Amino acid sequence: MTEMRVSPRERLVLTAIIELYISTGEPVASQAVAQTFADREGLSSATVRNVMATLGEAGLLEQPHSSAGRVPTAAAFRYYVEQITQSGRVAAGAQPGAGMGKASPQQANLLSEARREQIEDSFTGVSSSNDYLERTSHVLALLSSGLGVALASSTGSQVLEHIHFSRLSTGRVLAVLVTQAGAVQDRVLALDRELTLIELETAARYLNENFRGWHIDRIRAEVSRRVEVEREAYAQMLTSVDELCRKGALAGGEVSPAIFVEGMANLITAEQDREQLRQMLLALEAKQRLVELLTAYVDGRQQEVRVVVGLDEASPAMQDLVLIGAPARLGGTHVGTVAVIAPTRIQYQEMIQAVRYIARLSERLFDVPADPVNSAEPGNPPRMQF
Repeated sequence: MTEMRVSPRERLVLTAIIELYISTGEPVASQAVAQTFADREGLSSATVRNVMATLGEAGLLEQPHSSAGRVPTAAAFRYYVEQITQSGRVAAGAQPGAGMGKASPQQANLLSEARREQIEDSFTGVSSSNDYLERTSHVLALLSSGLGVALASSTGSQVLEHIHFSRLSTGRVLAVLVTQAGAVQDRVLALDRELTLIELETAARYLNENFRGWHIDRIRAEVSRRVEVEREAYAQMLTSVDELCRKGALAGGEVSPAIFVEGMANLITAEQDREQLRQMLLALEAKQRLVELLTAYVDGRQQEVRVVVGLDEASPAMQDLVLIGAPARLGGTHVGTVAVIAPTRIQYQEMIQAVRYIARLSERLFDVPADPVNSAEPGNPPRMQF
């Protein structure tokens, strides 16, 4: 689309058509476009009709019925998104609580103070990344009238949130591990020596207070190191922790990332073609396909919002859908992807800002040290707590 030659006049008319179509959902007639330019010289009704014909030949407009007006094609929406993101009408660097940057009066403050307050109020009581992702799917579905999707990262599924030990019988302990992605792993450990209930509680408290937010593999390595370096000072406690770790309390495993989806009813309301609707729902109900979709289109290493118009590569039934997604971080760690999947007739500018705002909101929701996985070097471990 960047190679397509569109004159300033054609761009003006195309933008008007797209925004009228987004607003009304109806094919746009040349008379409606001409009325928006009533006070502008050089854009008479005849001129608008000629420009619309040219845009149709370029594949940017189509006519659903011979007597109807024109509707934008997927190519037109891609061009529109490219223009609003490159022209500064959507401020790329907007942070939660920050202004929207320079924009025309119509585009200024796309995410109003009231909208920001509504979003932040919606996250009241969120206490973990899992809660944040689940709440995000609900909020984005509500804001977009589309599908709100939140996918936990595979990295987050191996980062410690909490661990608990329960004594089952002689030499057997149940370890329940909760990751920051919300995955729960439980396993029975066969120990070489008996640990008392007090020793198990102390070991769990030590791991939770010193290693929350650490990658599981790194915790095991650090515990082994401390056993050697600090054996005399904390001999009994560290020996218990080491025994539990050696027997698999922090064993990594293949865990499918959690995915939260809400708002399917919104798409049912929007789609009038029953067969198209059936095919689209079949495609979206396969959660693994959604995981693949978000993984393919949104790079967790990037920080910007990604907009993909037309998801027919994933499924032909999704050709009239758009994905607006961004990676979310917690304390510098990528915890997941948040996204909207909706019909192409969506308020792009506001939803790009809303997705960006919610993705960056995660940084302020939790009191987690920046990049805890890599912050403690072997020679400078975190302060020990009991």
